[in-house]
Parts: sequence; structure tokens; C-alpha cells
Amino acid sequence: MKISDFQNLIKDLYFKQDQNRGINASFIWLIEEIGEFARILRNKEINIINASEELADIIAWTSSIANLLDVDLESAILKKYPGTCLKCKSNPCICGK
Repeated sequence: MKISDFQNLIKDLYFKQDQNRGINASFIWLIEEIGEFARILRNKEINIINASEELADIIAWTSSIANLLDVDLESAILKKYPGTCLKCKSNPCICGK
């Protein structure tokens, strides 16, 4: 699935609720999901199933916020990360920054 496909899926499923909730409350939900992921990472042995679920939630809430802002995540990602390191222009990065 492409990033744009997922963002559209989240928009189709949740945009009305996201609009009603608003961007600030949606951002708080995103932060809560990041907190849940952080708790998983604190464990000596990371539960990969739980970690993958929280990562999916983080991406879903990020997509919801992008939809509220009318930001095309796929385009934004490709612009910000064009396939090479932004500093040294290599792939893989050789500058260590």
C-alpha cells in the first residue's frame, strides 16, 4: 500500500470524527500513542506485536492530522527525503549526521 492510499483510507474512515475532534485533540491522541510506544521500548524484551500496533497507530494519527491540514504526506515525504542524505547527498549516508 502506498502512503497516499493509506492516508486516503484514514480520511475515508475517520475524517468527520477528526474534524469534530479538531487538530489539537487529534495531536494529543498522537502524543498518547507515542507514549504507549515509549512504554513498550522501556521493556528489556520488546514485544514486537505490540510495538507494530503502536507504530501503526502513530502513522494513522499522523495521517489524520495531515488530512486536517490538507497535507499530502507522500509528497511531503518525497520532498523532504528524496532518496539521499540531505547533507552529504549519498545513499547510504556517509556523513554520520
